[in-house]
Amino acid sequence: MLTFTNLNTPMVQNYDVEPILTTLENGGLLLYPTDTIWAIGCDATNEEAINRVFALKHWDHSEPFVLLVSSIEMLKDYVERIHPRVETLLVFHERPLTIIYDRAKQLPKNALAKDGSVALRVTKDEFCRSLIENFGKPLVATAACIAGVPFPGHFGEISSAVIEGIDLVVKHRQLDKNMRERSVVARLYRNQEFVFIRE
Repeated sequence: MLTFTNLNTPMVQNYDVEPILTTLENGGLLLYPTDTIWAIGCDATNEEAINRVFALKHWDHSEPFVLLVSSIEMLKDYVERIHPRVETLLVFHERPLTIIYDRAKQLPKNALAKDGSVALRVTKDEFCRSLIENFGKPLVATAACIAGVPFPGHFGEISSAVIEGIDLVVKHRQLDKNMRERSVVARLYRNQEFVFIRE
């Protein structure tokens, strides 16, 4: 059994990650808890898997999903440049922070907005960080709901329509009723103007 490493939380430490990794490697969809809310996830470098998420959510392809990475080092593999101001903010910002970057690399077109930008978050959640480190690639993290429906506050609020379209439902934190709200979203424009889109 492959388990998470370098974690202090016993519940996470003993969690069998092998079925999750197999699902991701085979282009499957996950239902999993993130550093914010419950999310539908998949390999963010797999174009077909991302299309399955769009179809499940009835989501407009012009609005790409947030992607999670495990560290600033991994982030640098998928964006062309991280402004020093943004890197400092990522280190010291306490709440989950999603940044929209102007130019991405090593990601399929359907993971990007029409202008080539991408929304990425360095997760601080131990479970997500260890999962992504073990997988070695970013994960899609979009709210576990159909387009137009409010996002679920906890696992019990996720609709059967979503669950039935998922290949693997992660058991971690299913009983947790205190999921966090959505992340802060910001963007640094090419003229160096930094704007908080959602606080």
